[in-house]
Amino acid sequence: MKRFLIIGNMNAVTCKEIFPLFKENKIWYGVTIHSGDRVFNVPDNYPLEAAGCGVDDNGKPFIRVKGVRWFTNLPHNSKRTLELTQRYDPDKYPKYDNYDAIEVSRIKDIPYDYEGIMGVPITILDYNLDEIEIIDITEKGPYIKGKKVYARILIKFKK
Repeated sequence: MKRFLIIGNMNAVTCKEIFPLFKENKIWYGVTIHSGDRVFNVPDNYPLEAAGCGVDDNGKPFIRVKGVRWFTNLPHNSKRTLELTQRYDPDKYPKYDNYDAIEVSRIKDIPYDYEGIMGVPITILDYNLDEIEIIDITEKGPYIKGKKVYARILIKFKK
């Protein structure tokens, strides 16, 4: 098997060709980029017209790119540990209109005692998922009371 390390937009995980590789543990996010916001130097003649562009202290032009991650199949042990402190409260976690799952809008709010399926942000892939099973991804976007929310990864705790 070829080993690889690719930098790309973290939303690539929502693509139908990429998500199954994450689900089958054939690809994962690599080390160091957790904020998703990175600066890259560009050639001197690069047009600096977009927001997030500039010139650094050494006179080198740069662009700031948001939402990037390393995609890899290289082993590493630097995934963050999930520290779950929230209890499930049906008033706090709405159900989706079009998926049999609850909405968890922030990783830190994942209820440790919920036994069903939860829709969580794609940044869950930055964490060690030994205790979690990835079920699927909301391909067309989940809805809550008719309002579309961001794509979510559907998870549940392993038994």
